[in-house]
Amino acid sequence: MSRKSKIDPEEKVRIVERVLADEISVSEAARLTGVGRSSIRRWRNLYLADGPTALMPQSSNNVYSQELKLQAVLEYLDGKSSQADIVKKFHLRSSSQLQNWIKEYTTHGEIKSRTSGGGSYMRKARSTTPEERLMIVQDCLAHDKNYGAMALKYQCSYQQVRNWVKRYEEMGAAGLEDRRGRRAGTMPSRTPEEEMRDRIAELERRNRDLQMENDLLKKVRELEMKDRYL
Repeated sequence: MSRKSKIDPEEKVRIVERVLADEISVSEAARLTGVGRSSIRRWRNLYLADGPTALMPQSSNNVYSQELKLQAVLEYLDGKSSQADIVKKFHLRSSSQLQNWIKEYTTHGEIKSRTSGGGSYMRKARSTTPEERLMIVQDCLAHDKNYGAMALKYQCSYQQVRNWVKRYEEMGAAGLEDRRGRRAGTMPSRTPEEEMRDRIAELERRNRDLQMENDLLKKVRELEMKDRYL
């Protein structure tokens, strides 16, 4: 395991420039500085993106716009670029920044602002009609399932678009119906699983109705028995 050490910024620049000039390898640079190879690669990417000043101490943390964060996350989730490529493209300080944004977006469906009182660029979900969902799905399929681009275009979440496409491919347009709050069995089944679920729900309803009828008959009999002895 490489020994972590605090490296002078000027030394970082000299080491990176030697790596870029092919004087030493990344492994040799890591051995000379006592850090891991991932650190050398990160220094190299920062140098290539913003020049030697990127390796100098920062007076304050970089502030990234919500649009940039979301664009970077969606580009990674869509499989367009590796984390290393995105770090370089968007001039991020490290891949850990991107990883945190990815985790936050995939967990909560949004990336919270750190400078505006906790607001967010995009909510986890928004209300849509079946017609609108169908339009978004067809647009997404026409663009090679680019969920991220569709999320940006239609101002909804990445997860929403992905789920709609999946349900459309499994069940057609019927899969885009919003059945929340609808009693099972009141609408046509779309899959064998839904058909089985609806049958079970219907049997359970019948059992409840029979139980209520039996309870009512029992109560009536009890009242009749009392009347006989009065």
